[in-house]
Amino acid sequence: MRIFYLLLTCTLFTAAQLKGQTVPAGSQDPEVKHVKFYPNPATSLITFEFQKSGNDSYSFQVFNFLGRKVIEMSNVTPKTSINLTDFPRGIYIFQIKDQNGRVIESGRFQVNK
Repeated sequence: MRIFYLLLTCTLFTAAQLKGQTVPAGSQDPEVKHVKFYPNPATSLITFEFQKSGNDSYSFQVFNFLGRKVIEMSNVTPKTSINLTDFPRGIYIFQIKDQNGRVIESGRFQVNK
């Protein structure tokens, strides 16, 4: 069973890295970042700063290492903090989607307790 979780975790990390390398629509630079987050690793609170342009509305999702959605927010503010006191220790994957549902950026962060 541990091997299954290890393989699942590796697959999620690989998928997150590949999606994080996609070029946003209308951009020539693959290094354009739509979000900054800190601190990483986090213990009790993590802050996300979204770079919005114009009337863009993003939805934000966080998944645990098993792929289960633990948070979903729509129309996020430019600076959003998430309380991590109910999060167990581990690695989490986030996704930012535009109003059409396309993933424009993803990444991962770690919770240490």
